[in-house]
Amino acid sequence: ILFHRILISSYPSSPSPSIATLYLMNSLPGEEDIGFLGPGILLAPHCSSGFLNKEDLLMSPLFPNPHLYLGIVLTVVVIITGCFSYYQEAKSSKIMESFKIMVPQQALVIRGGEKIQIPVQDVVVGDLVEVKRGDRIPADIRLISSQGCKVDSSSLTGESEPQSRSSDFTNENPLETQNVCFFSTNCVEGAARGIVIAAGDSTGVMGRIASLTSDLAVGQTPIAMEIRHFIHLITAAAVFLGVTFFGLSLILGYIWLEAVIFLIGIIVANVPEGLLATITVCLTLTAKCMARKNCLVKNLEAVETLGSTSTICSDKTGTLTQNPMTVAHLWFERTIYEADTRNSFAKGSDTWFILARIAGLCNRADFKANQEYLPIAKISIHFREDGSQTHVPIMKGTPERILEFCSTYLLKGQEYPMDDEMKEAFQNAYSELGGLGERVLGFCFLSLPNTYSKGFKFNTDEINFPMDNLCFVGLISMIDPPRAAVPDVVGKCRSAGIKVIMVTGDHPITAKAIAKGVGIISEGTKTAEDIAARLKVPVSQVNARDVKAIVVHGSELKNMNSEQLDEILQNHTEIVFARTSPQQKLIIVEGCQRLGAIVAVTGDGVNDSPALKKADIGIQAADMILLDDNFASIVTGMEEGRLIFDNLKKSIAYTLTSNIPEITPFLLFIILGIPLPLGTITILCIDLGTDMVPAISLAYESAESDTMKRAPRNPKTDKLVNGRLTGVAYGQIVESKRSKST
Repeated sequence: ILFHRILISSYPSSPSPSIATLYLMNSLPGEEDIGFLGPGILLAPHCSSGFLNKEDLLMSPLFPNPHLYLGIVLTVVVIITGCFSYYQEAKSSKIMESFKIMVPQQALVIRGGEKIQIPVQDVVVGDLVEVKRGDRIPADIRLISSQGCKVDSSSLTGESEPQSRSSDFTNENPLETQNVCFFSTNCVEGAARGIVIAAGDSTGVMGRIASLTSDLAVGQTPIAMEIRHFIHLITAAAVFLGVTFFGLSLILGYIWLEAVIFLIGIIVANVPEGLLATITVCLTLTAKCMARKNCLVKNLEAVETLGSTSTICSDKTGTLTQNPMTVAHLWFERTIYEADTRNSFAKGSDTWFILARIAGLCNRADFKANQEYLPIAKISIHFREDGSQTHVPIMKGTPERILEFCSTYLLKGQEYPMDDEMKEAFQNAYSELGGLGERVLGFCFLSLPNTYSKGFKFNTDEINFPMDNLCFVGLISMIDPPRAAVPDVVGKCRSAGIKVIMVTGDHPITAKAIAKGVGIISEGTKTAEDIAARLKVPVSQVNARDVKAIVVHGSELKNMNSEQLDEILQNHTEIVFARTSPQQKLIIVEGCQRLGAIVAVTGDGVNDSPALKKADIGIQAADMILLDDNFASIVTGMEEGRLIFDNLKKSIAYTLTSNIPEITPFLLFIILGIPLPLGTITILCIDLGTDMVPAISLAYESAESDTMKRAPRNPKTDKLVNGRLTGVAYGQIVESKRSKST
């Protein structure tokens, strides 16, 4: 009701939305920020525990003084450690605020016949919205008019090429029709006007993704589970020994208060009080090291998680590839040429000149004259009029559509009638370029007769000029090129035993070509379709054992059950999922986790959000951000993550070595009656003073030479604290005595 009143008072001439639509306020649900009071409240019980111990447990004949400073020291240590952790988390959170630019701040709406700039949160269903080049779409809108509008939906669909938008209904699927623009996409060309049909969490794509993401339950990180496992072990050992000593002291005739002191002493001797500080410092040092290498860690625990990763589910657009489309090949005069500025290819041909001219004019680039002497990196092309009065319509588009308009083709500057031989050559070239994963465009032109005088007003909406009998010139194919460092990174991941899976919304042919280009499908590895084509047999007759790589279409994945998906993930080492939806990306991540994998998901699109949240670690938009968009930084993070796990094992092993020397004095005091050389306070001083600094210093250890050559850690068998580490830690006293005796 409050929002309803704001609309009436601010825009009295505009139709106010009904009460039923007030919940469609244009903002997505999110988590509330935790202020400083949250950690403060959590720290309060720990701060008071030291004073409670002082009053209740240290008042005995063995400890004649209350030792107030013990409670103060414990309080200071806990507060400093907690504040240190909070500072690191708060700093990462503040940096992340600068990345929250997915929602536009202002929207241009028409209310009461006037154009008004309003906050995007105030856009409601029924508003008339105008967007132009450079604007983000403020809500899901149904277009009623368009002037050459194109939108970039790569963050939602993974498609690199901008898509045309008009007022025409072209497809029953709202995701495919041209008369709908979706919330958070970008208008990259032209302008449009439309009516808001959905806003906020009710939007068709963004709202569904936000709802899907918010409903996910996030599990514990591997390091959290390892610490939990270690705490369970050390707690069980401490309680068992403490209760044993408590019972033994009562049997030997000590009063119950002294027995309680023994119980507390044993527990204190077994519990590594400096563990929290050690882990926090180790994680923080690694996070700072990764920040210097352009990897921003939002969650400190994500550092170690990346080192435990066994499977990477990577998006294609903008992650493995550069995102901008680049010309790769040209086809004219029945020959395919590679588009390489270092090579000269038939540039003296009249056909090449006309193809280049059409390509230069049929785009949205700005052309400037007098650039002959500029460096090649800055030069653009300018065509001057040649004095002819003839008009020449030129056109580019989908090759098969362009060919339908053509009755002739250009060969060596001359027009020839379109024949079956040319159509076959066209189809072969089109298939070959498409098989490379490239987007192919066709180009044609028509020389109009002199009846169209200079100054004639051409109308492209209501065509008033011929659109048949055009002359076909050639094809140009473009590709979203892979990042240069990605193939090497994929190779390093494979040598480290990490499976890299491509999950993209792009076409299967394009996805397969990129996967081969970056090494996800390695050289010489064939899919079932490749083997079937080579043997000239149906795909169903291909031996499944010979197939190591597979490309799965989203429509196939939709009809699979969990057992079939698990079979694909288990039996294929090189996997590509194409034309996937956000829900399917989530299913893939859950399938990998179901098989016991530690999954990292990379992606920078909104369509990656559910999978990023469900993954053990999300890269680029969840737990870790690649500030330089360098996929190679993932390997750096993995190495640092493995290093921190190794160093934590060393720190814990060092910390546990003091347990036996600290327990032994209590044992001798109870059994032999000798004076107690180590009291509870002394043990605390050892644990928090002399032991902590050397334990923390182990975080500075360098990585071993085989760190990235080992297989990923198995979280079920390779624990942070296992029998071998415990034996080494507790067996040091035995080894030292043995060495002295020898």
